[in-house]
Amino acid sequence: MSEAIKKTSYRIQRYYAYVLATIIAVGLPFIQIGGNQAFLLSFDKKQLHLMGVAFDMQELYMMPFLLMFMFLGIFAVTAIGGRAWCGWACPQTVFRVIYRDLIEGKLLGMRRIKNKQKDPDYSKAENKAKKAIGILLWSMLSILAAADFIWFFIPPADFFTYLQDPSEHMLMIGIVLGVAAFLVWDVVFIQENFCIYVCPYSRVQSVLYDDDTIQAIYSENRGGKIYDEKSKDKIVFKTKDLANESDECTACQSCVTVCPTHIDIRKGSQLECINCLECVDACTTVMGKLGKESLVQWSSTNDVVHGKKTQLVRSKTIMYAAALIIVVGMLFVMGGTKEYMLLNINKTTQLYKIKDNNEVVNNFLVLFQNTQKETYTYNLEIIGEYKDKMRIKRFQPFKLSHGKLAKKVVQLSTTQLLVDNDRQDTPITITLRSWATENPEKVFVFRKAVFIYPRSDKLKK
Repeated sequence: MSEAIKKTSYRIQRYYAYVLATIIAVGLPFIQIGGNQAFLLSFDKKQLHLMGVAFDMQELYMMPFLLMFMFLGIFAVTAIGGRAWCGWACPQTVFRVIYRDLIEGKLLGMRRIKNKQKDPDYSKAENKAKKAIGILLWSMLSILAAADFIWFFIPPADFFTYLQDPSEHMLMIGIVLGVAAFLVWDVVFIQENFCIYVCPYSRVQSVLYDDDTIQAIYSENRGGKIYDEKSKDKIVFKTKDLANESDECTACQSCVTVCPTHIDIRKGSQLECINCLECVDACTTVMGKLGKESLVQWSSTNDVVHGKKTQLVRSKTIMYAAALIIVVGMLFVMGGTKEYMLLNINKTTQLYKIKDNNEVVNNFLVLFQNTQKETYTYNLEIIGEYKDKMRIKRFQPFKLSHGKLAKKVVQLSTTQLLVDNDRQDTPITITLRSWATENPEKVFVFRKAVFIYPRSDKLKK
């Protein structure tokens, strides 16, 4: 670690991370690649946009891989760096820092950043007024945050267009206001209780942690035991008088008062800890004045307790890396099979019809959809072994504009003897190819269809 980073508190580094996360969250909905969003899950258009590629509802087989990548990524980060996501990028934490530290602390002067345990005295009229102002300011920010959330489902351009006619889009406006109201209730009233009691992430962290997981750890070897081993709630000493003269902890409580989730890191690893590292900064300041290193460090149990080197590359992280590589590989494979038009082929209720000259006809209902930005002319043909044995009737190439659907009743017919079976009708699988004549190398699909051929005794001799 460079000397410059050592002098920068984790709090300031977290602020940089918050700014970066905010830029990504706000900027991503405005990024377009090839006319499509960088990321969009549109229920209105029934599309998933991923890195500029639009996937329609029939192609949402990508979603399970995206979810696996997200969860495996979070698990991998937790196994390596503890709840780094919670303390450094989670919107809940970012919002609480904005409201508690920026609005209530810096702007309104209601509380000190270094003491998150002491709430303002709301018996004073001045503090009541300040709280009302703080809630008003956060309410306005919540509306912006809620709008940004909606932009991942409705593109910003469409969102602002819909706002021009609010009476026609009350559902969208209602969702924005509902999300904003939840953010106000959550950040102002639920506070860190959301992280402790509501968020399921804290409940799984103990399964993901091991002795090499990097987290905020108090060194009992140097500071001494503050709590009784049999009862973690029994404090050995409460004053600055050390139980043992060699123990370095001064019992100043700085690491406790600064904790946003109201825990004492000296008790050991706790599910409420979100790895914000405020306790590390607090202890660093106190012990620095004594010319000593912090008793609370962002390190591993092996390093602090056992004196062993932290192993970032180990069996658990290797397995996570392998799983992530496989998921990413599957994403690329699935993305490579993307179709640039949609085609559904369904057989009608009539199995077949026999016309003159033993012409056998099957009717199919064919649904075309243009998923591209351009207008295309679509064609249809039979390929494979039945290409010269069958023909398509009642179909002519037609144009279809962006996003439009077209239903066509298509007849497949044959006058050749395909199957000589006098016992039962025979299903024959044929392959159809549809393509856009303007761009046949890119916009094309293959579909299977079942052609029913009648028993031989039904044909005229």
